[in-house]
Amino acid sequence: MKLRKSAAVAAIAVLALTATACGGKEGSAGDKPSGVKPGSSEAPKLPTYTVATGVDLDSPVFKEAKKRGKLVIGAKADQPYLGFEDQSTKERSGFDVEIAKMIAADLGFSEKQIEWKTVDSGIRETAISKGQVDYFVGTYTINDERKKQVGFAGPYYKAGADLLVRKDETSITGKESVKDKKVCSIVGSTPLQEIKKPEYGAQVVELAKYSDCVQQLLTKQVDAVTTDDSILKGYAAANSGKLKVVGKPFTDEPYGVGLAKDDKVLREAINKSLETHVKDGTYKKIYEATLGLSGSDYTEPPAVERY
Repeated sequence: MKLRKSAAVAAIAVLALTATACGGKEGSAGDKPSGVKPGSSEAPKLPTYTVATGVDLDSPVFKEAKKRGKLVIGAKADQPYLGFEDQSTKERSGFDVEIAKMIAADLGFSEKQIEWKTVDSGIRETAISKGQVDYFVGTYTINDERKKQVGFAGPYYKAGADLLVRKDETSITGKESVKDKKVCSIVGSTPLQEIKKPEYGAQVVELAKYSDCVQQLLTKQVDAVTTDDSILKGYAAANSGKLKVVGKPFTDEPYGVGLAKDDKVLREAINKSLETHVKDGTYKKIYEATLGLSGSDYTEPPAVERY
């Protein structure tokens, strides 16, 4: 379950050129990344996940996965320290990726029995509800509107919307200073809906991927990017000296594992996995070896919700 050094370094190198984010509300919002790359010899080691045996859940999704012999897990591919896919090796890395692997092991699936599927924010509900993925782990905010279409386990992390700007930016100091500024976010995200509110007065640019927003920020086509602070910290760390996070979160974004709406059995199994590994320290080890390297201080996640 370890991250390969070459893949991790390559991932950061690519993002340093093209740019790309979710984190806690403590720390310096990406201004003080550790300088250590995930998977490097200096990075904390990831835990080894023990694959459970004899798991049998009365869940349609689980039974289908057992029949095919693998889990299909939805994830992001362009968020450093969270969910990133190296295009040369196709290796996945990041906090969300490791959380997904941890859960898979508790369901009885090894890393070799995972098929990753990149799912962009705008089509998450569709991918889950149509059974294209067994579950989704990728900076997915739990809210009532989404609960009408999909189910959620967790939350396993709590972020907050913030602003990513160029390092030399002085006029944007928080949500109150984006009037008439070009602010980029992505289709299907909660931060996009937030920044579109008239009270902010921003000129909103909607794109498909955060990496595209970050590229436009680097080339001065937009003035800021907004999404969860954890995502932004990853992009700031990957573009050290070029970008910074303002550090004034203005929403609450509890992350959940997305799954089929009425599959209460699978939801409870994932909730138990999260609870178990927060208590035994596995969750913290994952955090420190991934998202923690971006400059985001560790905080214990919220208690899981049961509904």
